[in-house]
Amino acid sequence: MTPLSKSEEQLMEFIWSKKFIYLNELIDCFEKPHPASSTIATLLKRMQTKGYVGFNITGNSRAYYAMVTKDKYFSKQVRGMINNFFDNSPAQFASFFTKKMEMSRAQLLELRKMIDDEITKKSIK
Repeated sequence: MTPLSKSEEQLMEFIWSKKFIYLNELIDCFEKPHPASSTIATLLKRMQTKGYVGFNITGNSRAYYAMVTKDKYFSKQVRGMINNFFDNSPAQFASFFTKKMEMSRAQLLELRKMIDDEITKKSIK
């Protein structure tokens, strides 16, 4: 699946926030000055080609919807980043993340709890 551009990701955020959304509603999601409807329509067409967005025709309008969940999209992006930048090593990524994000002790403890919970889940299976 081809990744989204920054503009497409921004548009996808608006689409993920609704079950269905029309072109004029998407345009209204942007701060003023709003982008041209032709710009948004072009982005939507590209996103359809990439398999991220579908639509239903209602009268003369298209109701757009996400064909990929936000979770699935970002999971794939993170996996790609781990593969490309961290030699496919989640441990290297975690090490980089915890050192470079300047996390507080409380945040690190919260992260440890999440990891411990996942270890417990895997032990039960």
